[in-house]
Amino acid sequence: MIDEETVRNKLYDEFIKPTEQKKNFIGIEIEIPIINLDKTAVDFDVVHKVTDRFQKQFPDFKEDGIDYDGNVFSLKNNNNDDIFCYDCSYNNIEFAMGREKDLFSIHDRFCDYYAFTKECFEQFNHTLTGMGINPYRKYNKNHPIPSERYLMLYHHLKSFKNYRDIPMYFHGYPEYGMFSSASQVQLDVYREELVKTINIFSKIEPIKALLFSNSVLVDENKHVTCFRDALWEYSTHGINPHNIGMYDVDFKNLEDLQAYLESLNIYCVMRDGAYINFPSMNLLEYFKKDFVCGEIYCNGEYREIEIKPCIKDIKYLRPFKFINLTFRGTVEFRSVCTQPIRDSMSVAAFHLGLKEKLDEIEELINDDNIIYHNGYTAGELRKLLIQDEIPVFIDKNELCKLTKDVVDLANDGLNERGIGEEVFLNPLYDRIKQHSNPGKDIITSMHNGMKLENIIKDYGELE
Repeated sequence: MIDEETVRNKLYDEFIKPTEQKKNFIGIEIEIPIINLDKTAVDFDVVHKVTDRFQKQFPDFKEDGIDYDGNVFSLKNNNNDDIFCYDCSYNNIEFAMGREKDLFSIHDRFCDYYAFTKECFEQFNHTLTGMGINPYRKYNKNHPIPSERYLMLYHHLKSFKNYRDIPMYFHGYPEYGMFSSASQVQLDVYREELVKTINIFSKIEPIKALLFSNSVLVDENKHVTCFRDALWEYSTHGINPHNIGMYDVDFKNLEDLQAYLESLNIYCVMRDGAYINFPSMNLLEYFKKDFVCGEIYCNGEYREIEIKPCIKDIKYLRPFKFINLTFRGTVEFRSVCTQPIRDSMSVAAFHLGLKEKLDEIEELINDDNIIYHNGYTAGELRKLLIQDEIPVFIDKNELCKLTKDVVDLANDGLNERGIGEEVFLNPLYDRIKQHSNPGKDIITSMHNGMKLENIIKDYGELE
């Protein structure tokens, strides 16, 4: 048994202490669905051929992950830390860009990687597109990448049937990581700004839903513009609601934030290079146990194993909040869907610009009566604003004005950097003007008879 004080100190050292470093970098991860235009499952042999071609085209990328079948699922450039990889399955490609001081450097490299990769896929009648849910998911083989991490993750998500004593609804899509794609941003945040950053960015999650929603379940649900939110909330990640979604609390200080970290659940650890799954449980409860019974993957099947908790297991604490603290001293913003490819940098530009305007955002939200002060929390407002229709109590024109005010602040923040990055916000102004977002555009276009193939093509274009 490990005492609570030891756990608290380790949590602080892992999550909060790294923010004492004075850095100011940007990191971006963009996940992108792979589409087989024959309307059959993505051909994994094609995927592996494209990976090989990518490595030949960009020889600075070296093998960084090989699955149990001997296939490469991750390549890394150690000169700039860019990573070309597949996320959860070979249906979903990811470009994780190494940290930089400016968005233009990231944008230029991303465009080079994407253009080459897309061209390679198209030679095999496959393509890439900027949609948050794979529009051809019903054709695909939902097989996780045969590797430690992704087999562990899928095993955890499939375990929802073991939680019958928990009064919550599970959606029954344990494979959702294989068809949902995100656009994530990591920003360095200093310790003294950490609480304020989380509090204020949490308040604008409803606005982000309006601007960035792009996850439509086209073959089942055409009324929700960001179905991805529900996929996380109603999965085994959401057994403890503190592990996912919004915070919906205002932290007064770092002690409050620390207490929130202590309230999280843990569901896996590693021993001797192998992941072990066990029933999701509170972190403090886990460390109070002498032994925990879990499951380990071995020779194609799972077997039971007992493990003794050790304090280093905290590094396997994996919450999936909309705003996550990382071990690197960064805040990761992860509530945004993959965007139409030509708009990919708008996500990072929005967050980067607003990071320098926290006081102004706080004042704007505190004075707001358009969405706030109507009896709804930020979390409830986000759920309302990912619907195809705006709730009747909200004035649509006033809502657009509020959204523009927020984007204007991001524009001001980028202007002050003096690099010209505000150009990446232009797509957001277009969306405000049109009272729309990529998810709504998908729903409207399909309602008006546009073929899904045309949307896939349009959302996959770089320009």
